[in-house]
Amino acid sequence: MSYYKYHVFICTNQREAGELCCNQSGSGRIRAYAKDRVKALGLKGDVRINSAGCMDRCEQGPVMVIYPEETWYTFVDEQDMEEIIQEHLINGRKVPRLQLK
Repeated sequence: MSYYKYHVFICTNQREAGELCCNQSGSGRIRAYAKDRVKALGLKGDVRINSAGCMDRCEQGPVMVIYPEETWYTFVDEQDMEEIIQEHLINGRKVPRLQLK
């Protein structure tokens, strides 16, 4: 059994200038948003937001994975992250339009 209900890993990897990476797409900023929202919503303790290094899916980035289900997502902005928080982390429903296969 997992220690957290949901353990979220968001790639914040930064590659050399010009190389495609999640951080170039704002993943660090959106990770900070997710962390702040989880705290504000009183989910801290049930949900853990962590940075991750390269997940080798840069071309689909930015990317994140939520355990224990091993659900992979991509996102563009804070609105996408808010939808993942509301639907997946609060209501337990995956967000098909943002899921990676």
